[in-house]
Amino acid sequence: MEIDKSRMVQFLPLGLQIAEDDPDRNRYFSLESRQRRANSSDVAELTLMSPGDIFFLYTDGVYDGSGKEERQQLENVMREHNLLPAKDICNALLECALKRDDRLRQIGEEDRIDDKTVFIIKRS
Repeated sequence: MEIDKSRMVQFLPLGLQIAEDDPDRNRYFSLESRQRRANSSDVAELTLMSPGDIFFLYTDGVYDGSGKEERQQLENVMREHNLLPAKDICNALLECALKRDDRLRQIGEEDRIDDKTVFIIKRS
């Protein structure tokens, strides 16, 4: 099936953010805005994973970017579990997200509960 180009999106390389003046800025959420557009020198400055680094990907059911407190909780879980295997880190992060779901149920905001996926790459 042919997919129209207007329905496709190309994202910046991981680690770069969308500039505030980008025309598509309102289509994406970024924790912090870049002051200017990314260029080739920005891409050249990206550092690949070094030993001990942890690459953490997650869906909005784990964290949707809406609260600093929730982000702090996930960061604390990462700090407490960073020496464990990647599978154990994933399980701890998902457990934290499930506790958030319990709080949402208690306050009657079940509609904010979403599916959860956590993906960890840990370089040893």
